[in-house]
Amino acid sequence: MTALTHDVARGRLGQGLVFALVSAASFGASGSLARGLLDAGWSAGAATLIRVAIAAVALAVPAVLAMRGRWHLLRSTWPTIVAYGVFAVAGCQLFYFMAVGHLDVGVALLIEYMAPVVVIGWMWVTQGSRPGALTLGGALLAMAGMVLLLDLIGGAGAVDLVGVGWAMLAMVGASVYFVIGGDTSTGLPPVMLAWGGLVVASIVLAVAAVTGLVPFAAVLGAVQLLPLAVPWWVAAGVLGVVTAAIAYVAGIAATRRLGARLGSFVSLTEVIAAATFAWLLLGQAPAPIQFAGAALILGGVILVKLGEPAAETTAITPQQVPDAMPDAIPAAVLAEVAAGEGIEADRPVAGAEPAGIAADASRR
Repeated sequence: MTALTHDVARGRLGQGLVFALVSAASFGASGSLARGLLDAGWSAGAATLIRVAIAAVALAVPAVLAMRGRWHLLRSTWPTIVAYGVFAVAGCQLFYFMAVGHLDVGVALLIEYMAPVVVIGWMWVTQGSRPGALTLGGALLAMAGMVLLLDLIGGAGAVDLVGVGWAMLAMVGASVYFVIGGDTSTGLPPVMLAWGGLVVASIVLAVAAVTGLVPFAAVLGAVQLLPLAVPWWVAAGVLGVVTAAIAYVAGIAATRRLGARLGSFVSLTEVIAAATFAWLLLGQAPAPIQFAGAALILGGVILVKLGEPAAETTAITPQQVPDAMPDAIPAAVLAEVAAGEGIEADRPVAGAEPAGIAADASRR
């Protein structure tokens, strides 16, 4: 039984890693595709809103099918869905775009991707899950890798405190993404949580655009990527379906299998994926120092996994397993057999003591 339990644990780990890498790759492509829209004249707010809205439409039918017979769960989980949509989807993206208006992109991204450290602290405070030496070492190694991968060495430009504040809010949003995504107690299917969050985020971003909180501009022309030029609706469709719908569902599925802590660190591979897609689609070749940063991030993720507490297993003792053949035959069964076939009972009757023992007991 212990081996089977370990097999299940390894299976969930493997599935979680696959989902996490799919999510990271999908999210990582968003920057290059969005950059194509931005270069074509789109505003960041418009690109974000179209991405989230298309994703919400794409997941509508799968979410409804997944909720068959479980709609009652919404009565108790709607606050979770709203929080996920406001903070993890809309807030995280909106605050990041606000941050890059004051900071270099690399600095803003580094602050946002401190979210795994926040997740470690959250789990320590709320669940008493104190991080071990390997987990802390992996966190430091991964953060060092982020600095190299974002090529911040040699001066990152002036630091604006307002921009730092926006970036820290984006970091909070990313942390909420991992904490809520890893919560299995709600019973919500991953696709329902993703769809509900995307619907809420679409409403929030639409309000932000209408009120002028974020600029909104869209140009219905061709979008130029490195290999070819594509119509705007193709770029927007891929941005919504692949880098949002698939990315969020896969991310939630990964976090539920890996846990919020490990899942948040595996998600750092998104930055590696983003650099790769920027190389392929935009011609932005990474420098050698960025390859070194990618290696450090992967090493940090491995250390965090090694520092994860071992899964608890339940050993089955012999007393927990009922005997296939009882030591004593029930009295009622013996009486019925004896009456029908006229045979003596050789085995002791359940619940009755032999005559000698009974006699001894009467003298006690």
